[in-house]
Amino acid sequence: MSIQSEIEWTDATWNPVRGCTKISPGCKHCYAETFAERFRGVPGHPYERGFDLRLVPEKLNEPLLWSRPKMVFVNSMSDLFHVEVPDEYIVAVARVMEAAYWHTFQVLTKRADRLRRLLDNELRFASALKNVWWGVSVEDTKHGLPRIEHLRGVNCAVRFLSVEPLLEDIGEINLTGIDWVIVGGESGPGARKMELKWVDNILRQCRKAAVPFFFKQWGGVQKKTLGRKLHGRTYDGMPPRLLIPMPPKIDRIAHAERLSGFFPLSALATT
Repeated sequence: MSIQSEIEWTDATWNPVRGCTKISPGCKHCYAETFAERFRGVPGHPYERGFDLRLVPEKLNEPLLWSRPKMVFVNSMSDLFHVEVPDEYIVAVARVMEAAYWHTFQVLTKRADRLRRLLDNELRFASALKNVWWGVSVEDTKHGLPRIEHLRGVNCAVRFLSVEPLLEDIGEINLTGIDWVIVGGESGPGARKMELKWVDNILRQCRKAAVPFFFKQWGGVQKKTLGRKLHGRTYDGMPPRLLIPMPPKIDRIAHAERLSGFFPLSALATT
């Protein structure tokens, strides 16, 4: 079964990789790490090893078996382009997204340089997929803005920015070639405050560039307290998603079995 998501801009999450490591200020209060570490040492739990990075090849074919089309956030509990994820495993994940063409997949990374390199090489086939949206995280000017330039250099159908947690005024953004912008504040213990003027700056630029704008949340220790309204309304802008009928279940199962034979799962597995 899919994992139904409470993330406002997606329907479900798919995690063929679990765990990550911090690389920038946006990672300081990582929600995924906080969640995973609660279960470290719990025998049999998916996060028995906490937030240690590991591949989960038995999850690869999962989207092919779901009962209806979904908007899917890929690796909500990791980063597909982490340095320790082998190129061939990333290709395997992309092959599933290619096969499950009735879903819309959202891939978000902080490792934008590796994203660009692979989409120009081993993942060139995936760059043309209309059902895959490629995005980068943008939390500040020093780390976030250079990621946008890497993303802009990728030849793909949909490019998006997840400006969350927004930690400062990021100034003027070049939105050329960007199809969607999500903005949100940090939530949970120790959450850093997001200023209205920082959000308004991005909203103004999105309006000027005609880029769909999605305001996810104000954040805070208890994010539900502040909610997600901006200037008295919600902003749910999003690129149009593909509406493609699913093949019959028997065909999807057969395709999943074929892919299982295609993927060298024993080689992809990690200790």
